[in-house]
Amino acid sequence: MNKKLDRRKKYTRKVLKESLITLLAQKPLSDITVKEICAIADINRSTFYTHYADQYDLLSKIEEEITADMNQYLHSYSYEREEESIQMTEKILEYVTENKLMFQTLLNKEAIPTFEKRMMELTQQFMMNNWMKDSAVKWEESEYLSTFVISGAIHVIKDWIENDMDQSPKEMAVMINHFINYGLSTLEG
Repeated sequence: MNKKLDRRKKYTRKVLKESLITLLAQKPLSDITVKEICAIADINRSTFYTHYADQYDLLSKIEEEITADMNQYLHSYSYEREEESIQMTEKILEYVTENKLMFQTLLNKEAIPTFEKRMMELTQQFMMNNWMKDSAVKWEESEYLSTFVISGAIHVIKDWIENDMDQSPKEMAVMINHFINYGLSTLEG
């Protein structure tokens, strides 16, 4: 009985999240109502309110879930070698591919910037704790460097999504890591 209830709860949350993402792809969050979300999800409003306070709470939970998944990916690798860094980036890009509509919607130009900000903070904190500690870069400069690298990578990923993911996650991972490690020197020769 308990497993059935858990499965139903998971299903309800899943369809509510998908419904919100579908609506966000069409219009801003401020124009979306709980009634619309429930209509698309085919779930009554009282059920919605047993899980979420409102559409903003639902979006926040979606962002938290993605952030937790990304955090798990980031911490599942050691980054001593460039190949491991490429593997980690590839895994993250595969996750983006599997959740294309969600990332397309949450990272688009009209989206509320909280999701992009969360992704920046998560990866910057990770980068500061893992890559920068062994770097010759001064600690004060490392924060700026990590902001520069991460915002560049996020914008490359946004362009990749807009270009309908015209490169494989592996090709993009290699490209992003090459840009990070070799920068403008990639254009020489």
